[in-house]
Amino acid sequence: MRLIAMFLVVPIIEIALFIQVGGLIGLWPTLALVLLSAVAGVAIMRSQGARAGMQIQRSLAEMRDPSRPLAHGAMIIAAGLLLLLPGFFSDALGLLLLIPAVRTMLMAQLARRVRASRVQMHAATMRRDPHRPPYDKGVIDGEFVVADEDDRRPPVDLPLDTDDTGPSRPGRGSGWTRH
Repeated sequence: MRLIAMFLVVPIIEIALFIQVGGLIGLWPTLALVLLSAVAGVAIMRSQGARAGMQIQRSLAEMRDPSRPLAHGAMIIAAGLLLLLPGFFSDALGLLLLIPAVRTMLMAQLARRVRASRVQMHAATMRRDPHRPPYDKGVIDGEFVVADEDDRRPPVDLPLDTDDTGPSRPGRGSGWTRH
């Protein structure tokens, strides 16, 4: 019932605000404000959404709970969508969602209603490189670099070994490989 009331009340509020603002500043400035807020909404969704995505990835990489950056990111995208919608009421709600303190307060209100019963992570469910086999306990997968090679070798980018008969013949060093 609330959802139906919202879909009826919000457009009436938006139309009333269009009439009031249009009467105060005129038609063209009102339309310019609507277009400007739509452009700002798209810009906010692009920049702040990407930033929120990086924060979510950082949380996952550091094995921290990603729910807070995920909620902030979702609210920032909602703010951008509200700014994208034509209307001053939706723009005001979108601008409010851009304020970090408002987002934090809204998250606290939502957190009171949502309870997680159990969160569990297993190493077996973590994503593995499909090209590497699973190892038993005690096996560490790694890579190495030989640091004590002889530094007197010729550089790798030597020209082809040529003589009077033409390019290098089979069996002779080409200069491009190390023998």
